[in-house]
Amino acid sequence: MTTPALSFQSVSKSYGSNNALGGVNFDIAEGEFFGLLGPNGAGKTTLISILAGLTQATSGKVLVHGHDVRADFATARRMIGVVPQELVFDPFFTVREALMIQSGYFGIKRNDAWVDELLENLGLTDKANANMRQLSGGMKRRVLVGQALVHKPPVIVLDEPTAGVDVELRQTLWAFISKLNKQGHTVLLTTHYLEEAEALCGRIAMLQKGRVVALNSTSELLKAAASNVLRFKLEATSDKALPPEMAAKARVTGRIVQLPANSAAEVEAYLAAVREAGLVAEDVEVRKADLEDVFLDVMNKNKDAT
Repeated sequence: MTTPALSFQSVSKSYGSNNALGGVNFDIAEGEFFGLLGPNGAGKTTLISILAGLTQATSGKVLVHGHDVRADFATARRMIGVVPQELVFDPFFTVREALMIQSGYFGIKRNDAWVDELLENLGLTDKANANMRQLSGGMKRRVLVGQALVHKPPVIVLDEPTAGVDVELRQTLWAFISKLNKQGHTVLLTTHYLEEAEALCGRIAMLQKGRVVALNSTSELLKAAASNVLRFKLEATSDKALPPEMAAKARVTGRIVQLPANSAAEVEAYLAAVREAGLVAEDVEVRKADLEDVFLDVMNKNKDAT
């Protein structure tokens, strides 16, 4: 039997009376691109902190290629590279110095060729000799990715890596991480950008209140979506509201309204109700359910069960 790249075995974490994690169980195979999704406070960062050795589980085990993150911490830590949510950096060094110092933490000497490759792939070559404190937030985040990868870890952990960064960085980062994944690196990603997870991840776990409430391949999760989605935009000048029964089912983002639609008759009934409410629907379309629809459906179904 092949040893998983990562194994979370009945992992629980309590802070006093607050249970942040409640018996999390799943394995990630070597070479997978795996997504870990959940609302704020679901336990994603707590789970990653336990994996990285920054906090200890109250009970259960986490293994990296068979090495326990507590009993065999040094080996386990060398096998993972973690890109944290927070922008943590030393303001006294240049970008290249920061990467070389990080290499030294792992006992790696003469790492210049790989550091040059990281700088190039992350669009940092022209910033190599710039002081860290001179960089924009997006550039600092690129350096964090580089620091996580200086020791060529077989497992890459990305905790909200593209939060608040520009489109160019997102494209640059995903092109590089996808290349590393194709070369055999295992990737664990947490993100609130569900279109990224849908595009990149072969398998996904969804956490809610510290428990796994869905775990399947991305394609199977999308297949299980209950319906298609009616999407339309409300006229900008209208001050009228959706009928209450429709509003209860709708996902509303500004002027854009999205509703589950199982049939043509249901689409027709929705649009008729919009007209009767004195509203005008523009840019009407029916589309397949996406991962965001699946995610919201799973969260709503398990709201009271967890």
